[in-house]
Amino acid sequence: MEKYAVLSDIHSNVFALEAVVADAASKGVTRLVNLGDILYGPIAPRATFDFLQQQEMLTISGNQDRQIYQSTAAEVAANPTLQFILNDLGQAPLDWMQQLPFDARISDEIYACHGTPDDDLVYLLEEISSGHPQVKADAEIAAHLKHIHSPIILCGHTHIPRCVRISTGQTVINPGSVGLQAYADELPSPHSMQNHTPQASYAVLTRQDHHWETAFHRVDYDVKAAVQAATANGREDWAQYLMTGRC
Repeated sequence: MEKYAVLSDIHSNVFALEAVVADAASKGVTRLVNLGDILYGPIAPRATFDFLQQQEMLTISGNQDRQIYQSTAAEVAANPTLQFILNDLGQAPLDWMQQLPFDARISDEIYACHGTPDDDLVYLLEEISSGHPQVKADAEIAAHLKHIHSPIILCGHTHIPRCVRISTGQTVINPGSVGLQAYADELPSPHSMQNHTPQASYAVLTRQDHHWETAFHRVDYDVKAAVQAATANGREDWAQYLMTGRC
């Protein structure tokens, strides 16, 4: 039986990552898939990298992975969190992130990207013009996938777990975030994402006869340790997100 654990948006939260990987192993998964945004965050970038190196996992890049290794001196100087990340990581994780693929065809049936197949900064499923996430119109989602014909599409980026079937017959699955259950952003317009729980999120895809079943899982972990790290690095906003899953 094929059984994939789909992870995304770890954001340097090694405490959540360890709990999710252990939970997935207890469910008998045969493969781990990581959809990017891995090491950006004020928690434990290097420890997250070191733990990932011990796993057999198919990994693609996210937009904030690029943000780390493409950052200019001016951007680093203006961003204390980015300064912490680079100081904590060292060179090997930067080299690793730079060789990650943008997307992946995991099998004949499953395609994976971080945002959309064309842009890791664009939400595939969510419309956020109201300030809060709503599922996009069917035609808009299908337009993002115009060159992708796989029946199963995996995406991350929004931190919101979803399973959406569109008119093409394709199913789009976002496993939610392993490491950060809420955030606020100003781009492309002000909005917030909230899961209203501190628990880590991931999804399991199981091949049953001639179809795939999707199950979403919420996992408890040592939230206090993640909060302490974020607070120590001056990110009280992240501490709030981690503790509550609310902005």
